[in-house]
Amino acid sequence: MTNIVQFENVGLRYGTGAETLSDVSFSLGSGAFYFLTGASGAGKTSLLKLLYLAQRPSRGIIRLFGEDAVMLSRARLPGFRRRIGVVFQDFRLVPHLSAHDNIALPLHVAGVSEAEIRQPVREMLAWVGLAERANARPATLSGGEQQRVAIARAVIGRPEILVADEPTGNVDPDMAERLLHLFDSLNKLGTTIVVATHDLHLLSRIPGAQMMRLDHGRLLDPTGSLRYPPAPRQA
Repeated sequence: MTNIVQFENVGLRYGTGAETLSDVSFSLGSGAFYFLTGASGAGKTSLLKLLYLAQRPSRGIIRLFGEDAVMLSRARLPGFRRRIGVVFQDFRLVPHLSAHDNIALPLHVAGVSEAEIRQPVREMLAWVGLAERANARPATLSGGEQQRVAIARAVIGRPEILVADEPTGNVDPDMAERLLHLFDSLNKLGTTIVVATHDLHLLSRIPGAQMMRLDHGRLLDPTGSLRYPPAPRQA
């Protein structure tokens, strides 16, 4: 399996405080599914920001798609970011746009013509079960529906990597299962998936998925087969 992401001794510090991430090293294989776990404050969101190029590390090496991502010029960043889909924990939908137009945004930014946008967006709305809600604005959608719009927007451009930050944190267990099924379906099409979650019960839902675990900014376990939930300690 070809590595699509490589971190080597990466550290991240905001301002002059202590490091948020320290000596983080790992590789992600192309077309694989990963869970990133850890308690609140462990550094999951910060690690994801490095993955989708919203933040540069304070030190260390990050390679994406075989290239040095730390030294990328500002002019090349948009092209790299279009290869990475992001599902934010707070959705970040544009409130005055319909579900259809929110999903279409990445294609508009990429310069795709209106005529070429309609069909892919219709297909994506159907894929996430929102074909009848195409004209609805975010305020009229439930939390689960907004999350599905956010996912559709993240994958409409067929990204090579999809990064999702606590995507099931704002939905009920049934919807969480549906969202994971959507991620699994996308992964089967070849997209590398990275899902940050603190819900260990979700981890067994994707057979063959791998796990990384953060604790206070350090990667505790090397990526490997999931063995959750952990066995209880013997007295």
